[in-house]
Amino acid sequence: MKRWFLFAAFAAAATASAHHGWSEYNADKPLQLSGTIQEAGYVQPHGWVRLKSGGKTWTVVLAPPGRMESRGLSKEMLAVGGTANVYGYPHRTKPDEMRAERITIANKTTELR
Repeated sequence: MKRWFLFAAFAAAATASAHHGWSEYNADKPLQLSGTIQEAGYVQPHGWVRLKSGGKTWTVVLAPPGRMESRGLSKEMLAVGGTANVYGYPHRTKPDEMRAERITIANKTTELR
């Protein structure tokens, strides 16, 4: 029993340390980007896309895959070459990263938070 508790505590600590806080993003400066998906990941803890918009490539942090799937944003919708519109917040220290609140692909808007 003690070993199980130690394992569970270690696993929880490892997961918490791998997850970043949303305070790293500036909610006072919302962004609306439109562009072409260059690359995508439908992975834990958060999906992501690299979105080329206005001559710059952004890393857009999305929701966890389970949430995206349950809200209708499938892995296939994040296809390279597709167009996406994203609303979200810029990272405070990484000038090419943002956290998405919502994403629109093929006239379908998905709320991510």
